[in-house]
Amino acid sequence: MTETPPLPFGPGALVVVSIYVLSLLGIGAYAYSQRRENSLHDFFLAGRTMGFTVLVLTLYATQYSGNTLLGFSGATYRQGLSFLVCVHFMTAIVVCYLLFAPRLYRLSRENNFLTPGDFIFHRYQSRLLRILVTLIMVYALCNFTLAQMRTLGTAFAGISQGRVPMWVGVVGLALVMLVYESLGGMRSVAWTDSIQGAMLLVGFSLLMVLAFTQFGSIPDALSKLASQPETMHKVQAPSAEGVRNWFSFIVLVGLGAAIYPQAIQRVYAARNARVLKRSLALMAFLPLTTALVSVMIGLLMAANRPELGGAGLAGAPIPSETILTLMCLEIMQASTLGYWLVVFIFSALLAAVMSTADSALLSISSMVTHDLYAKTFRPDANQAHLTRVGKTVTWVILMPIVWAALVYEGNLIQLLKLKFELLIQCVPAIYLGVHSRTLSARSVITGLVAGLLVTLILITLDMGRVSGIHAGIIGLVVNLVICCIGITRSSWSNK
Repeated sequence: MTETPPLPFGPGALVVVSIYVLSLLGIGAYAYSQRRENSLHDFFLAGRTMGFTVLVLTLYATQYSGNTLLGFSGATYRQGLSFLVCVHFMTAIVVCYLLFAPRLYRLSRENNFLTPGDFIFHRYQSRLLRILVTLIMVYALCNFTLAQMRTLGTAFAGISQGRVPMWVGVVGLALVMLVYESLGGMRSVAWTDSIQGAMLLVGFSLLMVLAFTQFGSIPDALSKLASQPETMHKVQAPSAEGVRNWFSFIVLVGLGAAIYPQAIQRVYAARNARVLKRSLALMAFLPLTTALVSVMIGLLMAANRPELGGAGLAGAPIPSETILTLMCLEIMQASTLGYWLVVFIFSALLAAVMSTADSALLSISSMVTHDLYAKTFRPDANQAHLTRVGKTVTWVILMPIVWAALVYEGNLIQLLKLKFELLIQCVPAIYLGVHSRTLSARSVITGLVAGLLVTLILITLDMGRVSGIHAGIIGLVVNLVICCIGITRSSWSNK
């Protein structure tokens, strides 16, 4: 992989970032002092007391990660305006929340749910289905955390400038996350997410001001792209297959991301239904401040630095995820103000990655502890014991993920799509289960297994997309047909 030119961060920048990271430990210690009881519900759901501001910022910081800045801008650089679809699928996530979250919230209050698996068992009374859904969600979150830790390594390598080995930085930041998460659980995660979410909003705003100052306006960029034969395709209207791919991507991410376990647990943790609805209403506008900004960064760099898509210094293609780094390099070299603003932006990038990774880790820990360990092996265990196990699980799981992140060299967007292909097969169990009383566990299990098999077979045959439609969507259609047949049969048998 080609090395991009390093950002000229001095020792002062590393000191500023270090102070910020260490301050997170103080938040964890304070969250520990605010705990009400030594129970899973207090540790993993913050006692269900999350207010509007904290809920919005923690949802925002969790949903918009390092993939948004690095992955989305890189994909736009490669594909052009066609990746504007990211704004649509991030908005679709909020629309999909509204399809099930209000009713799921009411059910969670009535039945004291802790994890998505609690709803699955309450609705279908099937331990097998609970385990299947939990395993798929744990896999998706491990995949998700791997992508975040990979981004963490990229960002830290840029800031440290080789003064500290990348693996030391990644392990060190992972330890910081583990410590504050182990101390305060969801409270630590939500409060640190609030700070990190605010940093991310400010960082995105600063980045666009600097980008427009340095590289010009979006209309100018589009004119440049349209005037060059080698970049003209980046501003052309999509083909019929491209349109189908847009639709497929919107459905894939919209339906899938809304059932992220960490998102569902934030639904459970809302103080009341009014807080939840207000938070989701505001979330509908936030893609304009994040995903859209990443698209504009990619367009500006594609127009002004089109050569970056070719060979790098060693003759190999420059990774598209480094587009943001290259933009920041030019901004830093322009002025002292630009230098320190980029320091803040990279701190915001670290914040985005850590806030997403810590949420995913907390959800993995809760599901492994509650749905697998407690329900299968230790149904008689007390809450204090399970809370200790939950903390231990977090530490054990993160170790192989950190190792994998240090050796992985693949595409971040590819990681994002892969987890959604499988996670989306849980959609019928939750979306239909919330509203239908006649959907049986047998139908859901059959549909889930069939959807997974279709998806995995297509991916194995190198048919990840068929006429622009993702393999996971094709699998979901099979899944839904089986579930709908089951609902119809149950309805007829009850007449």
